[in-house]
Amino acid sequence: MELSNVQRVYLIGIGGIGMSGLARYFAHLGCIVCGYDKTPTDLTDELRNEGLQIVFEDNGELVPKSFRDLDDSTLIIYTPAIPKDSEILNFFQRKGFVMWKRSQVLGLISKGKFTIGVAGTHGKTTTSCMVAHILKDSGKDCSAFLGGIASNYQTNVLFGHSDIVVVEADEYDRSFLTLHPDIAIITSMDADHLDIYGDHEQLTQSFKLYASQIKPGGTLIHRKGLPLDNGFTYSITEPADAIAENIRVENGDFYFDFKSGGLTISNIKLGIAGLHNIENSVAAIKVALLLNISGGAIKSALGSFKGVKRRFEYIVKTPDHIYIDDYAHHPEELRAAITSLKKLYPNKKLTTIFQPHLFTRTRDFADGFAEVLDMSDELILLDIYPARELPIEGVTSAMILERMHLANRQILDRQETINKVRSEKPELLLTVGAGDIDQLVQPLKSALENV
Repeated sequence: MELSNVQRVYLIGIGGIGMSGLARYFAHLGCIVCGYDKTPTDLTDELRNEGLQIVFEDNGELVPKSFRDLDDSTLIIYTPAIPKDSEILNFFQRKGFVMWKRSQVLGLISKGKFTIGVAGTHGKTTTSCMVAHILKDSGKDCSAFLGGIASNYQTNVLFGHSDIVVVEADEYDRSFLTLHPDIAIITSMDADHLDIYGDHEQLTQSFKLYASQIKPGGTLIHRKGLPLDNGFTYSITEPADAIAENIRVENGDFYFDFKSGGLTISNIKLGIAGLHNIENSVAAIKVALLLNISGGAIKSALGSFKGVKRRFEYIVKTPDHIYIDDYAHHPEELRAAITSLKKLYPNKKLTTIFQPHLFTRTRDFADGFAEVLDMSDELILLDIYPARELPIEGVTSAMILERMHLANRQILDRQETINKVRSEKPELLLTVGAGDIDQLVQPLKSALENV
């Protein structure tokens, strides 16, 4: 596929965060961009407002006429999350179109460019957004394909005039193996996606393979303690090639000092909260230094970094109420979010609302979820968000609840949750999950604020 020949692009699963980024990229190039997704969301609304044609009925008859005939100038992209029996997917397959995964297209786009790939079972979205923001803010510039909406830019794809591209490298379905980065960051390698990999060892081997695909002369940067043999290490808890120390909270903001070799950047103010985000920023700083960005420019960029939508995002921040929403859907991500909240607000009662994501993940990590959620003072569990999966007998949110020791815990539906927040007005509220719990954010905000 020669991307320079592409005039029309159809995306099956266009509403996904990664797919929508590609949709915006090709629209920016002047291509006709259309797509299908199962349900409308705020993101698909934005794409439609940007001029993209999207349908929400899985019907091959709804494919536009200009996409119905086999043509080398037409690119069909699909997400592995789309069911194999999708009518639109099968329509294009019957027509003889080559079907491209999102990750394969990212591989084509990044080929020939200086690529910074950010991988990890958690932390990759914020870290890739930090790297991109430092490059943009410092004037180094870049293009970027991000796994979340960067709050500084209100988009998940950035366009630049340099040959540098920042790519969030997704381990799901081994997608990141289509990339050959010049600089690779690996933030974490915790067990996840076991429905794809089978066991943690297979996941680990895929990360090692990703690391081995760095271009000759390239650089690997990874969190200290990961089972990787070479590269620069970083940490906030133990000695490493790059570290953060003197971490402190002043007036609700996190500050730290960065050290690597003989270099120190002191009194860095991070524009977002969270110990885990300080660790992410250490990796981002190391990348910036490799690209010869000055310490002063790095410090300024991190101070102005506004984070990523649904990554430790403040929804309400008043003297009476704090409400933070986070995408966390793995036990270690939950641990990072809850630990950071406890450090920021040690005297406030924490009410956590969690929506488990996937039946397999709930089954595989029920003990881990229970242990971490016990750190809350009060817990509300929603039903499991199935995403691409069919139900598994005996796997429900109750699997987590029954393993916990916290006295104040219960399973509620959406309306019951809203009613409870409206009546009790928790002083410190956290919503977490990767499903459609984001649709509760505005109703919960209104319930807290009596709107």
